[in-house]
Amino acid sequence: MPGKVLVLGGAGYVGSHCCRAFAEAGWNVTVFDNLSTGWRDLVRWGGLIEGDLNNPGDVEAAFSAVKPDAVAHFAASSLVGESVTDPGKYFRNNAVATLNLLEAMKRHGTQSIIFSSTCAIFGNAQTDYLAEDHPRNPINPYGVSKLMVEQMLAAFDHAHGIRSVCLRYFNAAGADRDALTGERHTPETHLIPLALKGAYDPDYAFTINGTDFDTPDGTPLRDYIHVEDLAEAHLLSLERLRAGAPSDAFNLGTGRGTSVAEIVEAVERATGRRLPRKIGPRRAGDATRLIAAPGKARDVLGWTATRSDVDNIITSALAWHQKDWAAQSPETVQD
Repeated sequence: MPGKVLVLGGAGYVGSHCCRAFAEAGWNVTVFDNLSTGWRDLVRWGGLIEGDLNNPGDVEAAFSAVKPDAVAHFAASSLVGESVTDPGKYFRNNAVATLNLLEAMKRHGTQSIIFSSTCAIFGNAQTDYLAEDHPRNPINPYGVSKLMVEQMLAAFDHAHGIRSVCLRYFNAAGADRDALTGERHTPETHLIPLALKGAYDPDYAFTINGTDFDTPDGTPLRDYIHVEDLAEAHLLSLERLRAGAPSDAFNLGTGRGTSVAEIVEAVERATGRRLPRKIGPRRAGDATRLIAAPGKARDVLGWTATRSDVDNIITSALAWHQKDWAAQSPETVQD
C-alpha cells in the first residue's frame, strides 16, 4: 500500500508533475518548498509546507508534522552558468541542504528517498550513448554538487540503511496532459519555452547558440524526455523502494538525439508560425551530444519513455504556455 511521501521542491516543474503521479497512485503527498523558484499555484496534489532545506529547524518541523514513509527530492539550484560564477550557492543549496535532509531522515526513521539527479554528473560524453557506468567527471559546479549528493546517499545507505534511487535526467520537456502544470522559470533558460516565446513574441529575439558543432546540422544533440515520462519513472522508483529494493541509479532518456535546429522545425510545425532566430556563439561548456542509454531503466524498472515524441512534447508545452500566458494574474506571481 502507498504511504506518505514528502516532496522537496514539489512546487517546481518536474516536482509538480511527480506530485500528480504520486497522488493518482494513492500516495499521501505533502510538498515542502521555499517558493524561491517554485510556484504556489502549481501545488495542486497535496498540502504545502513552506520551508527551506538550508534551515534544519524547518526540515525537522516538516518531518515531525508529516512523518513521511518516503522522500522525493527535487529541491535544488540548477543553472549551469550561474553555478560557474556562484559555486558556493550550488554547494550550499544542493549538497549542504541535502545533508540537513538526510540527517532528518536518519532521526525520523525514513528509509527511502528518490533523488532528482542529472546527466551533468558525467561531464563530456566519452561514448555516443551514456549508460550508468559512464565515467563521472562533471565539468561545472552544478554537476559536481549533484554528484556529491549521489555520493552522500551511498554513504548514508552504508551507514544508516537509507535506500535511494538516483534518477539522472537528460532534457526534461513538455507539460502535463491537461495543462495543469508546466514549465515556468524566472528567468527562463530552456530551449523549448524560449522557442515558443520567440514564435509569439515579436519583441523577443530567439537565439541559436552555435551552429559549428560536429553534428549533421551543426547544432547540438540532446535527448528530450517528456516530463510525464519522468514522473512515471519516479513513481516506479518509489514503489520499488517501498517493496524493499536496494539503492540504485538510472539514466532517464529516450536514446534518441534531437538537434536544436530540429526543435526549431518542430516548434514551427506546432505553432504554424515561422520562428525568427539569430545565430549566436556557443555557450561555454555546451557539449556536442548528450544522449541516454536507457536500457537499465527498461530492464530493471520496467520503464520506457512512451510520451517523448518531440512533436508531442512541443504540443503539450504549447498548450500549457498558451494557458499560462493567458492566465497571468496575482496568483501566478512567484512568492
